[in-house]
Amino acid sequence: MKGLLLRYWKLIGIVLILIAGGIFLANRAATQKTAASITTEVVKKQNFTKTLSSSGKTKAEKSVELKFQASGKLAWVGVKEGDAVNAYQAIAGLDSREVQKNLEKALRDYSNERNDFEQTWRVTYDGKKPNDAFNDTVKRILEKNQWDLEKAVLDVELKHLALEFSTLVTPISGIITHIDTPVAGVNITPATAVFAVADPASLVFEANVDETDVGAITAGQQATIVLDAFPEATYSGTITYISYISQQSSGGATVFPVKIRFDRPENLRIGLNGDITIVTDRKDDVITVPTGAIREEKGETYVYKKVKGSYEKTKVTTGTKNEDDIIITEGLTEGDTVVTKGFTNIPK
Repeated sequence: MKGLLLRYWKLIGIVLILIAGGIFLANRAATQKTAASITTEVVKKQNFTKTLSSSGKTKAEKSVELKFQASGKLAWVGVKEGDAVNAYQAIAGLDSREVQKNLEKALRDYSNERNDFEQTWRVTYDGKKPNDAFNDTVKRILEKNQWDLEKAVLDVELKHLALEFSTLVTPISGIITHIDTPVAGVNITPATAVFAVADPASLVFEANVDETDVGAITAGQQATIVLDAFPEATYSGTITYISYISQQSSGGATVFPVKIRFDRPENLRIGLNGDITIVTDRKDDVITVPTGAIREEKGETYVYKKVKGSYEKTKVTTGTKNEDDIIITEGLTEGDTVVTKGFTNIPK
């Protein structure tokens, strides 16, 4: 009986040991599982940069669309698309025979008016000026003669301008990028004969910057440009213009147009799509943590710092942040370990 009782207690002891071992292993497994679900990262010093990005395309800052001021017959076209032209070069002209004849007629009218003026002024009234006339009638006659002569001069000048306007002249050097009517001999209107000239030396990249970012950029800042046509190449440029007037983007956002002049625009064309990156802030050798490590509660900013196998809620002071990291100015030192994911699994 005594031996049976002893075996009974031994069996109970073994069962208790097994239960205790099971509980220990279960707790250990749970602890390991919880620890595995918490992601940490070592605090480090690094060079910090903050950037903004935007999309846009290349365009010629110096470009013109040239049109005739009057309708007429297109007499000649001296260029074709892709041709290089110099400033003040004639590129096309209208049939000028009618305006030439009108100018000749105006010159003859002027000559006739000039003779009448000389006859009346010098012969009839002995070279007297209107203010020196004998009476009001003579004064009015002299004034009318003077006005008629001046009108004849203006007619000649207007006809001469019409003759000049029959020739289309480019005010800038560049490349002919478009011609509406490249063939002479057809009747045109100003709206149907547009000649476009662009200066490749004035090539810029134009992009729209969101209103929340425009305050962080200034003229003279450097930018990096990547074009879709040359994905392996990187171009540098300088911000030369930031619009003072906002626009609405296609998505309804408020944006400001920005122009970046290429440092080396060789072999680039107008209308190339791409993206820009502008560095808006740079700090060297500063302590940073991933932005995901930052927690906020009741107006305080803190992180969970790992200390000897546990996690301590540690108050920190933050600085500038970018998409990935945030600067820590107080509360952490290089080499500390902070939680970046799995905050709900931190033991309370």
